[in-house]
Amino acid sequence: MPKAPARSSDVDLLKHFWSETIERFILPNGLTVLVKPDYSAELASVQVWVKTGSLHEGPWMGAGISHFLEHMLFKGTERRQGREISAEVQANGGYINAYTTFDRTVYYIDLPSENMPVAVDILADAVLNSRLPEEEFAKERDVILREIAMTKDDPDQRLGECLFDTAFKEHPYRHPIIGHRVLFEGLTHAELVAYYKSRYVPNNMVVVVVGAVEVAAVRAEIEARFGAAPRSRLPHIPLPEEPEQLSVREIHMSEDVELTRAGLAWQVPGLTHADAPALDLLAVVLGAGDSSVLWQKLREKARLVHMIDAQNWCPGTGGLFCVNISCDPEKRDKAVEAVQAELARFAKVGPAPGDMKKAVRQLVVGEINTRKTMSGQASRIAASEVVAGDLQFSRAYFDRLRRVTAADLKRVAAQYLVSSRLTLVSSNPQAKAPAVVAAKVKPGTAADFERLTLPNGARIVWQVDRKLPSLHLRLISPGGPVHEPAGRRGSSALLATLLTKDTTKRSAERVAREIEAVGGSMYPFSGNNSLGLGGESLSTDSLRLVSTLEEACLMPAFLKESLELERESQLADLSQDADDIVTRGRKLLRARFFGEHPLAVDAHGNEQGVSAITRADLQALHKRLFTGPNLVLAVSGDFKPEKLLPRLERWLGKLPQGAPLTTQPSFTPAAGCDFTEKMQREQAVVFQAYGGPPLKDDDHYVAEVADELFSGMASRLFERVREEKGLAYFVRSARVTGLSAGMFYFYAGTAPDKADEVLAEIEAEVERVASGKVGPEEIARCQARLRAGRRQSMQTAAARCFSAGLNELFGLPLNDWRNYDARISAVDAAALAALAARWLRRENRLRLIVSP
Repeated sequence: MPKAPARSSDVDLLKHFWSETIERFILPNGLTVLVKPDYSAELASVQVWVKTGSLHEGPWMGAGISHFLEHMLFKGTERRQGREISAEVQANGGYINAYTTFDRTVYYIDLPSENMPVAVDILADAVLNSRLPEEEFAKERDVILREIAMTKDDPDQRLGECLFDTAFKEHPYRHPIIGHRVLFEGLTHAELVAYYKSRYVPNNMVVVVVGAVEVAAVRAEIEARFGAAPRSRLPHIPLPEEPEQLSVREIHMSEDVELTRAGLAWQVPGLTHADAPALDLLAVVLGAGDSSVLWQKLREKARLVHMIDAQNWCPGTGGLFCVNISCDPEKRDKAVEAVQAELARFAKVGPAPGDMKKAVRQLVVGEINTRKTMSGQASRIAASEVVAGDLQFSRAYFDRLRRVTAADLKRVAAQYLVSSRLTLVSSNPQAKAPAVVAAKVKPGTAADFERLTLPNGARIVWQVDRKLPSLHLRLISPGGPVHEPAGRRGSSALLATLLTKDTTKRSAERVAREIEAVGGSMYPFSGNNSLGLGGESLSTDSLRLVSTLEEACLMPAFLKESLELERESQLADLSQDADDIVTRGRKLLRARFFGEHPLAVDAHGNEQGVSAITRADLQALHKRLFTGPNLVLAVSGDFKPEKLLPRLERWLGKLPQGAPLTTQPSFTPAAGCDFTEKMQREQAVVFQAYGGPPLKDDDHYVAEVADELFSGMASRLFERVREEKGLAYFVRSARVTGLSAGMFYFYAGTAPDKADEVLAEIEAEVERVASGKVGPEEIARCQARLRAGRRQSMQTAAARCFSAGLNELFGLPLNDWRNYDARISAVDAAALAALAARWLRRENRLRLIVSP
């Protein structure tokens, strides 16, 4: 398409800027220097751009530590008292200031050009040698707290923070640059110093000087003042990628304001993206000035708003296209609808004649205006270097801008300003509204499971839950190592997997297609004590789900090809386990601890056992396990019992009558002993194991609290081993729970020469619990975490089915999940001490060190 001459001539106004010389050099320590001589006035701007902002705060993310450091930087150096800095700048006719953004912190001095060396000296001294005096820390913190309070008093600031917090869910843009008050208040002087030392290094800085200066003189001054600072390793701060927004996000605040303010925003790509110039031009056409489209349509003609503008904010790899309005409260919804309608119209018809020329001119004038002063020029040059990574960015940008067409504006409007991906926030006057009485919902009101026992001993446990239009089925059988032949460990897992494959009526592919065609799923599971199938579908497809599971249960084919394929996959998983030092250590620990007991091998078996499994082995195991008394089918979801239950009865009624599997091998924990295993790794992993309560033991819930007490980042053990002494990368406890045996164990990753010290700390923590010295606040924290975790886990029909099904299978109360909170809450220090005295005895302790 031919270029419009008027548009080209507008951009051509910038050509002389692009022909100007900018000297760029890098000192040996990594400091980047940009110098542009300009003798139009005897002035200079000296700026230091530190490439760190609120995006780069790492462990202090959201605390505003970059902004805090900006405030503290001029509190004094080894050479200057804080008050001397401003006095010296003023004495040399200068002006000093600083600011912090998401991606940079900038310090600058504007002054007569003959005093350029003074500015270089002061800024170098401040950014490289600040003392950050502790006595100033509290005072400046109070200043910023007042600043935070001021932002909370400003409705536009509040709205802006709400908009960013709503529009961004992963990216640090969601945090205010000044920080969240509660996080800011938690900053310490030591943390501020640590951040300063890690980020204020020459290889993370750009110094720019613009003015009536000689390049050689500037270079000499910068080398003298900055050159001695050593290059430092710069910590990598990964920035999470913001996921694509898939639906409308909307928040409306009721506040002490007179007018409604609203912000509409859409996610857009960043500064260097090919569409950025078109989006910038679109924002100008739509909402820059009184002649813009939105101003004319919504304010001048429709009288819906008092103010409206648009901007494309895209400083980095992503940003927001925003439309901001203020209006009378009663007009908010109509104004928002009108904005969306106008954007949709624009995406179809495009800009009016003359609008693009006007918008290009506005952007060109804006670019020119940034260069009116030495300070403005310096900022523009540094932004090209720091933000865009290209000193010629302005030229490339306007070259792309001149090629933007009306069709491009229509395209980007249609592509990015999608109504279904809108973020809408508003601040509205408080209004007296009629009281609304919310329906009171009692926590935990899910229906109880009910039981139906068939003549052949099979049981159906069911719960109606109409929250979602879906159905979950869980078929559970005894399984795991206890029910496998000694030389066939892993049979349960392989059996469960093959039940989801071929049947005597259909191939594995047809089985998968049958259930996936309606968006359903079927999957195997196996553990220490059980195996089975799970399945889920929409309620409307419940009969298809039932038929698929019935066929898998009653007519598995165990074809040779499928057996070989799934055996190979299971063996590959076992090989992969051997590559991980922790997983391999756990398996060695189980083997040493349980000895001849079946729990010596986990549910996935071992290579020898899986390799030996034959089709006949699986057929025999299936025949032994899949009998009426051994099977429980748990059902939860949106269904009519009078219709579904008879269909399930017909299925389970076909199971053969058999004897329940009730015998469990006895177990006595091994006598105290220590083992060492060698593995070609850098780290060591230590394990300390004891006997643990079986599933139905009275101490089962006490052990659950103990496990929480010993684990996690808030645990006393973690604090002692990891945080205070720095002995381990990780440390926690875990359990192996069977029906007749169990193991309670600790494990930690550490340096090989620290293994004994870590084990001593674990032993000391066990002794502390055994002596009853666990504080009530520790126990309360564990109980709260466990109760909340249980509540979270029981939200789904799948989890409730599994819990109720296992309870029924193991002879526990069917709805025992309702007793969980009370049992956890009953545990106290005495109960934990009794658990330790009974199970965590030193004479039955087994230690294993896996080391290089």
